[in-house]
Amino acid sequence: MSKILQPGEIVEIGIEKERKRRDFYALAAERFKDKTPLAELFGKLRDWEESHIERFTAIRDTVAHATYAESYGGEMEAYMQAVVESELYREMTPEEFAGIIKTPADALDKGIGFEKDAILFFSGLSGFLDEKGQAVVKKLIAEEQQHMLFLFEMKKELAG
Repeated sequence: MSKILQPGEIVEIGIEKERKRRDFYALAAERFKDKTPLAELFGKLRDWEESHIERFTAIRDTVAHATYAESYGGEMEAYMQAVVESELYREMTPEEFAGIIKTPADALDKGIGFEKDAILFFSGLSGFLDEKGQAVVKKLIAEEQQHMLFLFEMKKELAG
């Protein structure tokens, strides 16, 4: 029998994803520190993800003892497992990062993938939260969309 994830556990997964995005952007800011606008963007994204961690922690604390009803057994776990199991989120050491991310375009593409994934994750999570949690997640989705646009714009600028 599979373990059913509860809202607090799902939000904890979101927090872990935010940490991984934050760490990725920190690595990217350091890797491209000689390219000032790019390093600044990655630094801002790192800081924004840190802010998301704080907001998600508050959500987690409010839903820690909540439960949800499923349409069928294992529905939420199956959905969240599909969202969570992503190549984007495997552990990436600085050495792996240096091997995978060779150009600014590589880093921007990876960042865009992270932001798309965040939007998908938050959209799925929203349906399992109360109105207050949904309002926070809606704002987070809008911010992730903005982050994605910043990354796209930087990619266009670099392409000339």
